[in-house]
Amino acid sequence: MLVAPLARKPHAPPPALTLWDEVTLPLARVHEICGRARRTLALRLAAQAGSPVIWIAPAWGRDPLNPPGMAPLIDPGEVIFAAARRPEDLLWAAEESLRAGVAPVVVAELPEPPPLTPVRRLHLAAEAGAEIGRCRPLGLLLTPGSGGAPGVETRFRMEPAHAGGQDHWRLDRLRARMAPPCAWRVGPGGIEARLEPDLT
Repeated sequence: MLVAPLARKPHAPPPALTLWDEVTLPLARVHEICGRARRTLALRLAAQAGSPVIWIAPAWGRDPLNPPGMAPLIDPGEVIFAAARRPEDLLWAAEESLRAGVAPVVVAELPEPPPLTPVRRLHLAAEAGAEIGRCRPLGLLLTPGSGGAPGVETRFRMEPAHAGGQDHWRLDRLRARMAPPCAWRVGPGGIEARLEPDLT
């Protein structure tokens, strides 16, 4: 019996959103952003991905996004804001938004990192949205402190590191399935230098 040789094709990386050369987030997946400048990174990613952007936040939050403050990063008119009245509504709204596949980016501001099961549901919703929607949605979970949601595709932490009267940040890739931990100094124009990762 003759057996045909296996055809080996090079493995193509999954479609991804690349903000800067080394900052890449696979699409149709859920990612976590933590740190005090987590909103800044989320807005930069949203601006890169295109509109509309769905931004889900707790109705009881004390520091809502300021549209004039967003304007240098993204047009506030491209952002659909949703205020969830209960904690469980945050994840439900994110899941339904990802499943619809109509927004390139769905951001959920969470009071704490979610457990594994809701994160898995969000991944499945993003994959379903990619199949039936008009785009491959990117889910961003914004969590306080150092984050820690299990099952996310990547975890980034962004902290302010302003110096010399200019805006600067420290960006750490804490977790990624296909890349090692890394850190960068980021300025208004993008990555300026590579730093030693801080995994604490």
